[in-house]
Amino acid sequence: MAGVPEQVDSAERNSPPSATTPRWGLSVLDWVRIGLLLAGLLCVLTGLLPRAEAADNMRRIGPLLLFLGSVIVLAELTRQAKVFDVIAHRLAILGRGYYPALFVLCVLFASATTILLNLDTTAVLITPVMLALAVPARIPPLPLAMTTVWLANTASLLLPVSNLTNLLAADRVALTATEFAAKMWAPQLVSLVATMLCLWVWYWRRGRRDTDRYLPPEPVRPENSKERVLLYTTAAACLLFIVAIPFVGNRIGIAATVAAAIAVLAFAVFDRSSLRFALIPWRLLVFVVGLFLVVPTLGRLGLSDLMHTLIGSDSGAAGAFRAAGAGATLSNIANNLPAYTAGEAVVPPENHNQLLALLIGTNIGPIVTPWASLATLLCLEFCRTHGVRVPMLRFVLTGLGLAVIGTTGAVAALLIIG
Repeated sequence: MAGVPEQVDSAERNSPPSATTPRWGLSVLDWVRIGLLLAGLLCVLTGLLPRAEAADNMRRIGPLLLFLGSVIVLAELTRQAKVFDVIAHRLAILGRGYYPALFVLCVLFASATTILLNLDTTAVLITPVMLALAVPARIPPLPLAMTTVWLANTASLLLPVSNLTNLLAADRVALTATEFAAKMWAPQLVSLVATMLCLWVWYWRRGRRDTDRYLPPEPVRPENSKERVLLYTTAAACLLFIVAIPFVGNRIGIAATVAAAIAVLAFAVFDRSSLRFALIPWRLLVFVVGLFLVVPTLGRLGLSDLMHTLIGSDSGAAGAFRAAGAGATLSNIANNLPAYTAGEAVVPPENHNQLLALLIGTNIGPIVTPWASLATLLCLEFCRTHGVRVPMLRFVLTGLGLAVIGTTGAVAALLIIG
């Protein structure tokens, strides 16, 4: 069909791993994560990072790791129960073949998932669901792919649970979930409006997708009573977690664990074979632990001086825009997590707006280069495995445009309203 990038055939998608992939299933990126953890442990053993400081860092991220691991398990089991498939297909049916309606519904779906669950949920679980929806509905997959790639980053400002960097920032400035949302609702709104505008102009409008209407797909329905119980139970567990967010304060990891336990229990009763070790996101946890050992070490070796030069200590508007620009730039050079943690270390404790501006830069900005955030990297990897071609020059240029517009507008909203 015109306007739909060619999909790889099923034989290629189902072919065994190539010779470049180790037989035990570890990719090059996995070895990079393991190498980062080993480097961090080596920093502690050699004394480059004092053990007391390393222990403080681990105590700080302990609750964050509990949350991250639990919410990914919850989201993965929810995906296996076809909750996301049901929602995606219902949204496409609700759009009734009209692209403007589908565009708004897809934006709401990806934004809500990022805000209420986590940006990694959008990257890991919503991206393949949206790309799979493209085939039965005969929808060009590139607009769907870019919707998840961008909103996994730009919709991650509102709540502490939306992004690991948010949890760090909320802890640093001592804000509860409701206080954090009260501070960040305006930047989030501006970011979403900018993202929608850029998505429509560069990917969704008629001249980009080449078709006037799409074919509403058939709804996804549970095939038997077991599937029905799993669908409703995991959906209820997600809803319980979402409702608990304003009330649990800094115990968000416990709330995520309880919700994940409900989903695990349901699968233990009705589909025990789905409970595998692979559900635990060890790759992400290894990466975060290694990061919080290596970045403080680099800070002691001169990174903190560089970050202080780039960010400064101005508590006013100039300091906020400077911090956001430095965060966005460094995110696209390296990655947003080390960019935020290195920047946080040099922002004066009393400069709350400057710290939140740095957060805005490292959340909205990492959409220019493929490696700028883990969410971007994962979304693009799913595009590759689904045979969806993302033109890299177009990706970089349009991402740069949104990063500049979204970051600038969100920081301005923070200073004016937040």
